[in-house]
Amino acid sequence: MAYYVGIDLGGTNIKAGVVDSEGNLLNKLSIKTHAERSMEEIIHDMGTLALDVIKDLGKEVSDIEAIGIGSPGTPDNKEGVLVYSSNLPFNMAPMRKLIREVVDLPVYIDNDANCAAMAEAVAGAAKGTKDSVTITLGTGVGAGVIVNGRIYSGFNQAGSEFGHTVLVSGGVQCGCGRKGCFEQYASASALARMTQEAADANPDSVMNRLIKETGHSNARIAFEAVRQGDKVAEEVIDMYTDYLADGLANAINTFMPEVLVVGGGVCNEGDPLLIPMREKTMSRPYFGPGVPKTEIRLAQMGNDAGIVGAAMMGMTCAEDDINGK
Repeated sequence: MAYYVGIDLGGTNIKAGVVDSEGNLLNKLSIKTHAERSMEEIIHDMGTLALDVIKDLGKEVSDIEAIGIGSPGTPDNKEGVLVYSSNLPFNMAPMRKLIREVVDLPVYIDNDANCAAMAEAVAGAAKGTKDSVTITLGTGVGAGVIVNGRIYSGFNQAGSEFGHTVLVSGGVQCGCGRKGCFEQYASASALARMTQEAADANPDSVMNRLIKETGHSNARIAFEAVRQGDKVAEEVIDMYTDYLADGLANAINTFMPEVLVVGGGVCNEGDPLLIPMREKTMSRPYFGPGVPKTEIRLAQMGNDAGIVGAAMMGMTCAEDDINGK
């Protein structure tokens, strides 16, 4: 059995784990990122954490085939550089070089959403398929595309940014500079905004009371208000699932995956979200008569997706290097 280290680099935490070639997570550790520090300090800690998680499992560095890293931003895996990350102080960060100064193993880098998609394809909701798309509904909308068992990210490794495809022309301003992006209508943040706007327009609504009790709007309030019989909240959820279904149908039409995986905290709401999301989404793609249809599944890997996916990406890249691809 071969072993790999996966590192999930986030703005708050750095997580690392040892994963076997079947995608089983054997051990994991985490530390705080302290993103206010220099990129050199953060990357050094990533290397040290990789060493610690190997030793904590009772393994030696020589037992590990490679290290895979999932990071927000745009990587250059060929050069081993993180080109840019909006959430971290990284600009042309020589990640491979600096980590290998701490732990001398092959190092490979990819986007964190791509790694999450790889985790779902290898060990999660899309296991057993070759073509899948994973959409994560969080502060933004993350997307990862797997084609023939491999991450697809375009010629410059900046592709699959499905959250920044326009859903509403001239719509809500997005942080990317465009207006009307999918993530401005389908993310958890978008749902919180829609909830606040509807509550402001309907001061007698249950949503308005819940926001005052909570102190701020969030993605759960509209669902709770629906459970308390709020008709305005029902309209918010209906609008949100409409936008979400349009974006998911666009992803299906573009890639025609065998499985479309949807994840993120908002999915914890269960059937009140999932039933209308599935019904609306599956009524919209262009399948054509007799064409096999994509299956929509919930993400299974949870908080371990970044670690497992990074390790599996590292495995794939290491095998490519060995085979001269």
